[in-house]
Amino acid sequence: MIYSSVQAWRDAPRRKVMLFGMSGLGKTHVSNMLRSSGDWFHYSVDYRIGTRYMGEHIVDNAKREAMKVPFLRDLLLSDSIYIGSNITFNNLAPLSSYLGKPGSLDLGGLDFLEYVRRQDQHQIAESAALLDTKHFIVRARELYGYNNFVCDTGGSICEIVNPSDPQDPILKSLFENTLIVWIKGSDVHTSELVRRFDQAPKPMFYKPEFLVTLWSDYMTQNRVEEKNIDPDAFVRWAYSRALARRQPLYQAMSKWGISVAAADISQLQSNQDFIDLIADGIQARSASI
Repeated sequence: MIYSSVQAWRDAPRRKVMLFGMSGLGKTHVSNMLRSSGDWFHYSVDYRIGTRYMGEHIVDNAKREAMKVPFLRDLLLSDSIYIGSNITFNNLAPLSSYLGKPGSLDLGGLDFLEYVRRQDQHQIAESAALLDTKHFIVRARELYGYNNFVCDTGGSICEIVNPSDPQDPILKSLFENTLIVWIKGSDVHTSELVRRFDQAPKPMFYKPEFLVTLWSDYMTQNRVEEKNIDPDAFVRWAYSRALARRQPLYQAMSKWGISVAAADISQLQSNQDFIDLIADGIQARSASI
C-alpha cells in the first residue's frame, strides 16, 4: 500500500484515498465532509461518468423526448431553446434516468436490448472514469493546490474490476495511486438498503451476463413476457440478488487495501476523525498479516 504504516499515513504530506462499497453507506457523505473542510479534493466517479463520458447520451435522450412534443420540437429546430443536464455530486438523477429500467414501455420501461446497450455504455464510461483518478490527483494538486484527495466511487465498481487478477488495470492503477478503503456494511445495513430501495427503486448497473440471467429467471419465475414486465417490480426483485452477488466481490477487493465499518463512517464529524479512522484501519490490517 502507498502508506506502509499508521505513522506513514499520519505523517504523509499528501493523503490520497479511494472509497468503495454499497451505495448508501456513506461514501459521498464523507467525501462531501472532507471537501467542505477545504483540505480535500473530491473526485466523484459517478459525476465524471455523467458529465464527461455519458453527458451527450443523456442530453440527446432528453432532446429525443422533447422532439415528440410539437411545441418543443419547433423551438429545438429553430435553436430557440437549450436542453442540458444539471447533474451534480448530490443529484445524479439525469444519469439514473438515462440508464432506466427494463420492462413494459407503457409503464415507463425500456426495451431490453436498448437497456443492455445503455448498460454497455455505462460499463465503458465507468472504466474510463476510474482510470481518470490518477489524472485528477495530479490535476487537483497542480491546478487547485489540493494535497489531499478522495475518490468517491459508485457501488458498481466491483462489476467493473477483477479483484482476483493482480494485473487488473483499474485496480492496479488505483492501488498504486491511492489507499483503497472498503466501507463495510452489516446485515442490518443491507436490510435497510433493501427497504429503502423497495420504497424508491432506482436504476443500477449489472454485469452483462448476470443481467441476462436475472432477466431470464424473472420471466420464468413470474410467468411473464418481456413486454408485460413491470420495470419497478423487476428492479426490486433484482436488487437483493445484486447485493448478495456484490458482497464477496467487495470482500475480494478489500485485500487491495483496508476496511472500515459503515457504522464508524456515519459517526465522522471532521477531517481529523477521518484521518484517525483510516489509521485504525491500517493498524488492523497490519495486525492481521
